[in-house]
Amino acid sequence: MILLGSQNVVAQSKSKIVGVWYNTSKTAQIEIMENDDEMIGKIIWIEQDTDSIDNSTDIVNSDTSLRDRPLMGLTILEGLKYNDGIWSDGKIYDPQSGISYTCELQLVKKDVLEVKGYLGDSWVSRTVEWNRVKK
Repeated sequence: MILLGSQNVVAQSKSKIVGVWYNTSKTAQIEIMENDDEMIGKIIWIEQDTDSIDNSTDIVNSDTSLRDRPLMGLTILEGLKYNDGIWSDGKIYDPQSGISYTCELQLVKKDVLEVKGYLGDSWVSRTVEWNRVKK
């Protein structure tokens, strides 16, 4: 009984980030979901700006063969594993720069998610906050 109860608590903690989140600038929404034993995130909404370049495809990707793929539905978070309040060992793709970073996520408030991306060593990093989309 005790073992079954503790697994349920871990599952509840692990799934706290499941849902839809605004990126920092609120120009996109990312849906975070469970996929097998990891968390992934996909772009489900993008603000369309008629004065800027087309933002419907991955035009700045460093891999030229991927530049025609649509951003809508694109998986930008993957490989995140839950460990003691932090989802780590994952990757985040930035469609504005075309670069993938190692990342970790941490829920700092019920509706505020800290997203930390870094290249190479973790001391070269950038941290932003995403806000949960209100229903």
